[in-house]
Amino acid sequence: MTPSFTVYIDESGDEGFVFLPNEQGSSRWLVLSAVVFRKENDPDAVRLLREVRSLLGKQDRQALHFRNLKHEQRVPYARTISESRLRTVSVLIHKPSIKEPERFQSEKFRLYRYATRLLLERVSWLCRDYRKQGEGDGATEIIFSNRSIMSYDDLRSYLRHLRETSEARDIRVDWSVVLPERVKAVNHDQLAGLQIADAVASGFYFAVNRNPYGEVEDRYVRLMTRILYRHRGVLEGYGVKFWPDDLATLARSMPYLEIFHSLK
Repeated sequence: MTPSFTVYIDESGDEGFVFLPNEQGSSRWLVLSAVVFRKENDPDAVRLLREVRSLLGKQDRQALHFRNLKHEQRVPYARTISESRLRTVSVLIHKPSIKEPERFQSEKFRLYRYATRLLLERVSWLCRDYRKQGEGDGATEIIFSNRSIMSYDDLRSYLRHLRETSEARDIRVDWSVVLPERVKAVNHDQLAGLQIADAVASGFYFAVNRNPYGEVEDRYVRLMTRILYRHRGVLEGYGVKFWPDDLATLARSMPYLEIFHSLK
Protein backbone atom coordinates (compact mmCIF):
# COMPACT_ATOMS: atom_id res chain seq x y z
CA MET A 1 0.00 0.00 0.00
CA THR A 2 0.94 3.65 -0.29
CA PRO A 3 2.62 5.20 2.78
CA SER A 4 0.44 7.59 4.75
CA PHE A 5 3.22 10.13 5.30
CA THR A 6 6.43 11.43 3.80
CA VAL A 7 9.20 12.46 6.19
CA TYR A 8 12.14 14.63 5.10
CA ILE A 9 15.19 14.81 7.39
CA ASP A 10 18.21 17.11 7.48
CA GLU A 11 20.72 18.29 10.08
CA SER A 12 22.59 21.41 11.10
CA GLY A 13 25.85 21.45 13.03
CA ASP A 14 28.54 18.78 13.14
CA GLU A 15 29.51 15.75 15.20
CA GLY A 16 32.92 16.99 16.37
CA PHE A 17 34.04 17.54 19.97
CA VAL A 18 36.87 20.05 19.49
CA PHE A 19 35.47 23.11 21.26
CA LEU A 20 37.58 26.28 20.99
CA PRO A 21 37.13 29.72 22.61
CA ASN A 22 34.69 32.25 21.14
CA GLU A 23 32.44 29.51 19.73
CA GLN A 24 35.13 28.36 17.32
CA GLY A 25 35.98 24.76 16.44
CA SER A 26 33.22 22.15 16.50
CA SER A 27 29.66 23.33 16.84
CA ARG A 28 28.29 23.11 20.37
CA TRP A 29 24.99 21.77 19.05
CA LEU A 30 23.90 19.13 16.58
CA VAL A 31 20.33 19.59 15.36
CA LEU A 32 18.39 16.95 13.44
CA SER A 33 14.96 17.95 12.09
CA ALA A 34 12.13 16.15 10.34
CA VAL A 35 9.39 17.71 8.23
CA VAL A 36 6.30 15.51 7.99
CA PHE A 37 3.68 15.72 5.25
CA ARG A 38 0.62 13.61 4.74
CA LYS A 39 1.27 11.75 1.50
CA GLU A 40 -1.64 13.51 -0.17
CA ASN A 41 -0.13 16.88 0.78
CA ASP A 42 3.38 16.04 -0.44
CA PRO A 43 2.99 18.29 -3.55
CA ASP A 44 2.68 21.22 -1.13
CA ALA A 45 6.45 21.08 -0.68
CA VAL A 46 7.04 21.92 -4.33
CA ARG A 47 4.46 24.71 -4.22
CA LEU A 48 6.00 26.12 -1.04
CA LEU A 49 9.49 26.27 -2.56
CA ARG A 50 8.10 27.82 -5.74
CA GLU A 51 6.42 30.51 -3.67
CA VAL A 52 9.56 31.20 -1.63
CA ARG A 53 11.80 31.41 -4.70
CA SER A 54 9.39 33.88 -6.29
CA LEU A 55 9.25 35.92 -3.07
CA LEU A 56 13.04 36.03 -2.76
CA GLY A 57 13.69 36.64 -6.46
CA LYS A 58 15.43 33.30 -6.97
CA GLN A 59 15.50 31.34 -10.22
CA ASP A 60 13.05 28.50 -10.84
CA ARG A 61 14.33 25.19 -9.45
CA GLN A 62 17.24 26.91 -7.70
CA ALA A 63 18.15 24.94 -4.58
CA LEU A 64 17.75 26.96 -1.39
CA HIS A 65 20.22 26.67 1.49
CA PHE A 66 18.93 28.49 4.58
CA ARG A 67 22.43 29.32 5.83
CA ASN A 68 23.30 31.04 2.56
CA LEU A 69 20.35 33.42 2.73
CA LYS A 70 20.37 36.82 4.38
CA HIS A 71 18.39 37.32 7.58
CA GLU A 72 15.76 39.39 5.77
CA GLN A 73 15.27 36.46 3.35
CA ARG A 74 15.15 33.79 6.05
CA VAL A 75 12.31 35.53 7.87
CA PRO A 76 9.70 35.28 5.06
CA TYR A 77 10.97 31.76 4.26
CA ALA A 78 10.29 30.66 7.85
CA ARG A 79 6.92 32.42 7.85
CA THR A 80 5.89 30.66 4.63
CA ILE A 81 6.83 27.28 6.11
CA SER A 82 4.76 28.09 9.21
CA GLU A 83 1.66 28.61 7.07
CA SER A 84 1.93 25.20 5.37
CA ARG A 85 0.21 21.85 5.98
CA LEU A 86 3.07 20.05 7.71
CA ARG A 87 4.49 19.28 11.13
CA THR A 88 8.06 19.26 12.38
CA VAL A 89 10.09 17.37 14.95
CA SER A 90 13.57 18.48 16.03
CA VAL A 91 16.22 16.90 18.24
CA LEU A 92 18.75 19.32 19.74
CA ILE A 93 21.92 17.77 21.16
CA HIS A 94 24.23 19.92 23.29
CA LYS A 95 27.50 18.11 22.81
CA PRO A 96 29.49 19.76 25.67
CA SER A 97 26.93 18.35 28.14
CA ILE A 98 27.48 14.74 27.05
CA LYS A 99 29.08 13.08 30.06
CA GLU A 100 30.92 10.35 28.15
CA PRO A 101 31.77 11.92 24.77
CA GLU A 102 34.29 9.16 24.04
CA ARG A 103 31.32 6.83 23.43
CA PHE A 104 30.45 8.91 20.39
CA GLN A 105 34.02 9.46 19.22
CA SER A 106 35.00 5.80 19.08
CA GLU A 107 32.69 5.02 16.16
CA LYS A 108 32.03 7.23 13.15
CA PHE A 109 28.48 8.64 12.87
CA ARG A 110 27.41 7.13 16.19
CA LEU A 111 26.08 10.46 17.47
CA TYR A 112 24.16 11.03 14.23
CA ARG A 113 22.62 7.57 14.47
CA TYR A 114 21.59 8.17 18.08
CA ALA A 115 20.02 11.50 17.11
CA THR A 116 18.18 9.63 14.34
CA ARG A 117 16.78 7.18 16.89
CA LEU A 118 15.48 10.02 19.08
CA LEU A 119 14.02 11.78 16.05
CA LEU A 120 12.28 8.73 14.59
CA GLU A 121 10.76 7.83 17.95
CA ARG A 122 8.97 11.17 17.93
CA VAL A 123 8.16 11.09 14.23
CA SER A 124 6.51 7.71 14.76
CA TRP A 125 4.39 9.10 17.62
CA LEU A 126 3.34 12.07 15.48
CA CYS A 127 2.26 9.84 12.60
CA ARG A 128 0.49 7.45 14.97
CA ASP A 129 -1.39 10.44 16.44
CA TYR A 130 -2.43 11.79 13.05
CA ARG A 131 -2.98 8.80 10.80
CA LYS A 132 -6.46 8.17 9.45
CA GLN A 133 -8.19 4.90 8.67
CA GLY A 134 -7.99 4.06 4.98
CA GLU A 135 -5.46 6.80 4.22
CA GLY A 136 -2.45 4.74 3.17
CA ASP A 137 -0.96 1.99 5.29
CA GLY A 138 -0.24 4.14 8.35
CA ALA A 139 3.52 4.05 7.76
CA THR A 140 6.02 6.59 6.41
CA GLU A 141 8.42 7.06 3.57
CA ILE A 142 11.59 8.48 5.16
CA ILE A 143 13.99 10.54 3.05
CA PHE A 144 17.28 11.79 4.43
CA SER A 145 19.31 14.57 2.88
CA ASN A 146 22.21 12.61 1.44
CA ARG A 147 25.50 12.77 3.34
CA SER A 148 27.93 11.45 0.77
CA ILE A 149 30.38 10.19 3.39
CA MET A 150 27.78 8.08 5.21
CA SER A 151 26.38 4.67 4.31
CA TYR A 152 22.59 4.48 4.37
CA ASP A 153 22.79 0.69 4.18
CA ASP A 154 24.49 0.95 7.57
CA LEU A 155 21.75 3.28 8.81
CA ARG A 156 19.02 0.86 7.70
CA SER A 157 20.90 -1.97 9.43
CA TYR A 158 21.09 0.16 12.60
CA LEU A 159 17.32 0.72 12.49
CA ARG A 160 16.66 -3.00 11.96
CA HIS A 161 18.88 -3.72 14.98
CA LEU A 162 16.87 -1.22 17.05
CA ARG A 163 13.66 -2.91 15.94
CA GLU A 164 14.96 -6.34 16.97
CA THR A 165 16.12 -5.13 20.40
CA SER A 166 13.39 -2.59 21.20
CA GLU A 167 11.85 -4.30 24.19
CA ALA A 168 15.14 -5.01 25.93
CA ARG A 169 16.50 -1.49 25.40
CA ASP A 170 13.42 0.71 25.93
CA ILE A 171 13.44 1.91 22.33
CA ARG A 172 10.13 3.64 21.73
CA VAL A 173 9.86 3.78 17.96
CA ASP A 174 6.46 2.65 16.72
CA TRP A 175 7.63 0.14 14.12
CA SER A 176 4.24 0.03 12.45
CA VAL A 177 5.07 3.57 11.32
CA VAL A 178 8.84 3.44 10.75
CA LEU A 179 9.91 0.71 8.32
CA PRO A 180 13.71 0.54 7.86
CA GLU A 181 13.33 -0.73 4.29
CA ARG A 182 11.56 2.54 3.39
CA VAL A 183 14.53 4.70 4.42
CA LYS A 184 16.51 6.32 1.61
CA ALA A 185 18.79 9.28 0.92
CA VAL A 186 18.44 11.88 -1.82
CA ASN A 187 20.61 14.89 -2.62
CA HIS A 188 19.43 18.15 -1.04
CA ASP A 189 18.88 19.92 -4.35
CA GLN A 190 16.63 17.17 -5.75
CA LEU A 191 13.63 17.48 -3.43
CA ALA A 192 11.75 20.50 -2.13
CA GLY A 193 10.94 18.65 1.11
CA LEU A 194 14.63 18.30 1.93
CA GLN A 195 15.20 22.01 1.42
CA ILE A 196 12.35 22.72 3.83
CA ALA A 197 13.90 20.31 6.35
CA ASP A 198 17.19 22.18 5.92
CA ALA A 199 15.42 25.46 6.73
CA VAL A 200 13.83 24.01 9.87
CA ALA A 201 17.07 22.42 11.14
CA SER A 202 19.04 25.59 10.44
CA GLY A 203 16.37 27.75 12.07
CA PHE A 204 16.66 25.73 15.27
CA TYR A 205 20.44 25.75 15.04
CA PHE A 206 20.49 29.56 14.92
CA ALA A 207 18.24 29.62 18.00
CA VAL A 208 20.63 27.58 20.18
CA ASN A 209 24.15 27.89 18.75
CA ARG A 210 25.78 31.17 19.70
CA ASN A 211 27.73 33.07 17.06
CA PRO A 212 31.28 34.39 17.79
CA TYR A 213 29.69 37.45 19.46
CA GLY A 214 27.74 35.28 21.88
CA GLU A 215 24.38 35.93 20.22
CA VAL A 216 21.61 33.59 19.05
CA GLU A 217 18.75 34.26 16.62
CA ASP A 218 15.47 32.76 17.72
CA ARG A 219 13.08 34.60 15.39
CA TYR A 220 12.91 31.76 12.85
CA VAL A 221 11.80 29.28 15.52
CA ARG A 222 9.25 31.73 16.90
CA LEU A 223 7.80 32.10 13.41
CA MET A 224 7.50 28.32 13.03
CA THR A 225 5.82 27.73 16.41
CA ARG A 226 2.48 26.66 14.88
CA ILE A 227 3.90 23.68 13.01
CA LEU A 228 5.85 22.12 15.89
CA TYR A 229 4.45 18.71 16.87
CA ARG A 230 2.64 18.63 20.20
CA HIS A 231 1.16 15.62 21.94
CA ARG A 232 -1.93 16.61 23.94
CA GLY A 233 -0.63 20.16 23.94
CA VAL A 234 2.87 19.26 25.18
CA LEU A 235 5.80 20.41 23.04
CA GLU A 236 8.96 19.50 24.97
CA GLY A 237 9.91 15.89 24.48
CA TYR A 238 7.71 15.66 21.39
CA GLY A 239 8.16 18.31 18.69
CA VAL A 240 11.32 19.58 20.40
CA LYS A 241 13.62 17.13 22.19
CA PHE A 242 16.74 18.28 24.07
CA TRP A 243 19.51 15.83 24.94
CA PRO A 244 21.47 14.79 27.02
CA ASP A 245 19.59 16.93 29.57
CA ASP A 246 16.10 18.36 29.53
CA LEU A 247 15.38 21.98 28.71
CA ALA A 248 15.13 23.12 32.34
CA THR A 249 18.56 21.68 33.18
CA LEU A 250 20.26 23.11 30.09
CA ALA A 251 18.62 26.53 30.53
CA ARG A 252 20.19 26.94 33.98
CA SER A 253 23.60 27.35 32.34
CA MET A 254 22.28 28.76 29.04
CA PRO A 255 19.51 31.26 29.90
CA TYR A 256 18.92 32.07 26.23
CA LEU A 257 17.19 28.68 25.93
CA GLU A 258 14.28 30.09 27.99
CA ILE A 259 12.76 31.10 24.64
CA PHE A 260 11.62 27.47 24.29
CA HIS A 261 9.51 27.72 27.45
CA SER A 262 7.51 30.47 25.75
CA LEU A 263 6.61 28.45 22.65
CA LYS A 264 2.93 27.68 23.17
